[in-house]
Amino acid sequence: ITIRMYFQSSEHNPPHFRAQFQDREGSFDITTGEMTVGDLDTRQQRLVQAWWEIHKDEVRANWDLIRNGEAHFKINPLQ
Repeated sequence: ITIRMYFQSSEHNPPHFRAQFQDREGSFDITTGEMTVGDLDTRQQRLVQAWWEIHKDEVRANWDLIRNGEAHFKINPLQ
C-alpha cells in the first residue's frame, strides 16, 4: 500500500491523504482516518487506518508542512 499527500488548496478540502493498492485507491480524512472516497478492500482500509492511528500526529504535521510549502518528512510504514 502506497500512501501519498498532495496539496493544492482548491482540491484538498477537507485535508486527506491517498492510499493505493494495486489498481485500487482510497482517500482518507487526516482527522478521522476514515476512507471518504475509494474502492479499497476492507483489509486494505483497515491496514491504512491502523497505520494512520499510529502515525496520525506525523500525518498532521506533514500536512501542515506541505500546506505551507515546506519539505515534508517520510513516515515509517506499518510494521
